[in-house]
Amino acid sequence: MIVDQMSKTPSIIVPARLASTRFPQKLLHCVRGKPIILWTAERIRAVAPEFPLYFAVDDDALEQCLDAAGFAVVRTRPDHPSGTDRLAEANAIVGAPSVINVQGDEPLVTGEQIRALAKGLEGEAAMSTLAIPFDRAEDFANPNQVKVVRDRSGYALYFSRSPIPYARDLAGQVDTDWLSAHECYRHLGLYAYKADFLSAFSTLEPGFLENIEKLEQLRAMEHGYRIHVGITDQPTIGIDTPEDIAAFEARLS
Repeated sequence: MIVDQMSKTPSIIVPARLASTRFPQKLLHCVRGKPIILWTAERIRAVAPEFPLYFAVDDDALEQCLDAAGFAVVRTRPDHPSGTDRLAEANAIVGAPSVINVQGDEPLVTGEQIRALAKGLEGEAAMSTLAIPFDRAEDFANPNQVKVVRDRSGYALYFSRSPIPYARDLAGQVDTDWLSAHECYRHLGLYAYKADFLSAFSTLEPGFLENIEKLEQLRAMEHGYRIHVGITDQPTIGIDTPEDIAAFEARLS
């Protein structure tokens, strides 16, 4: 299970757990006879076959499902406070030089997104992530749609649930035309980490800004780590609620 320690190729590790408040047991929910976790697993293997792939699980049912389908599984503790902590435990076993984190409930992740995350780690960033331009004013105002602003080299300056940058001359009342003329970015919840940062992250004290915004990535920034933000035109399609199943099935059709 341990990868070649001399390799510079990142490994993809998918943190997978069955506990879900909004959609219990969702990763084993079947769509067209196949559990969601296997839709994700087969998608990753198809679009990014050059990356070693592992699943970090805390449950017998998930382990058996993935193992029976031929996917590598790393068993982790069930009490991790975050997916990042689960990744760190898994990579202590896998030993990858860097880790790409794909969520188990994102069965339409693309190869372009995965490769962009890997590329974002080639510089001085401790971690990398992705963003996509906003095209609707109501999304830009929505606190559940996280915003990110970058410097000229593509590194994150800040993540927020508030609309940033704030259009002062318009008292913040922007419309679709304004967004078309001023690219503002929505953060996508895909990440990659260098191994040394991943192992250190769980030891970092949660930050003031993280506690206010409830955004884990702000902990890294408050402790001085740099985050590269790549821009994509491909949105993520995650499954968070039972209602999202219909949208996924529609995309399959």
